[in-house]
Amino acid sequence: MFRKVVLFMVKLAWVRGCLLACTLWVGVLAHAETAVFRLGVAPHTSARVILEMYQPLRQRLEQELGGAVEVVTAPDFTEFARRTLKQDYDLVVTTGHQARLAQTDAGYLPLLTYSADFRAVALVADAGPVKAPADLKDKPVLGLSASSLVTLWGQHWLKKNGLTQALRYVSASDSVAHLILEGQAQAGFTSLANYQSLARDVQSRLRFLAISEPMAGRVYMLNQRQLARKPAIELALGRFAESESGKAYFARYKLDGYRALKSRELQAMDPYAAEVRQTLR
Repeated sequence: MFRKVVLFMVKLAWVRGCLLACTLWVGVLAHAETAVFRLGVAPHTSARVILEMYQPLRQRLEQELGGAVEVVTAPDFTEFARRTLKQDYDLVVTTGHQARLAQTDAGYLPLLTYSADFRAVALVADAGPVKAPADLKDKPVLGLSASSLVTLWGQHWLKKNGLTQALRYVSASDSVAHLILEGQAQAGFTSLANYQSLARDVQSRLRFLAISEPMAGRVYMLNQRQLARKPAIELALGRFAESESGKAYFARYKLDGYRALKSRELQAMDPYAAEVRQTLR
């Protein structure tokens, strides 16, 4: 009799354990469904502009996913890379080199990119004294941070032209333009898209000293923890692209819509990704 009671108690404990495990698992799933979906956008311009720029997409994602979505960024590209690798974001929009790093080092999945070419540019004041790379010798030059793609490209360009000065980093591309026009720097590196987003009167007072070949631009990368929602997220992005707000967004920022990534397009970013990895150590 005693043995039967013991067996009964053991079975009861096992059943209770199973029920508790099931309850906890249901709780985890419920949390996954109700947690705020974090759209991380690389700090290619000021946080204010990024929040405004991605509001239409945020609203579409909320509508399609049926839950809260927030747009977040970071103080600079290096911190953004660090937060990406820490899995802080559910969906990331970042330039190709950091997208490649997120893929290889943190398991993010590439979804798509913008159709417009992504190029880095070296800007100078149109009425200023800089007419050729040699004119920048020992002069102040601006970048967006040590881990920004346009900055890394710019550093390679400087070295190629025999220039060795360290860059001064600023937080946003519109700051690069204004500091050049104010005479606080002789040149600065930014993306072509960000240059095109500047006010017309600002653009007219600047000139390209150099422009890069096309590179992998802003890429949408999905955190693996959202893998089950990948079809819904891709559907949401497709519907956004077809919507009036989406078309207005692409037109305003000269992005020409979405496209699939080309074969080995991200792999071509490996050298730049390696430089970011080194910076983070």
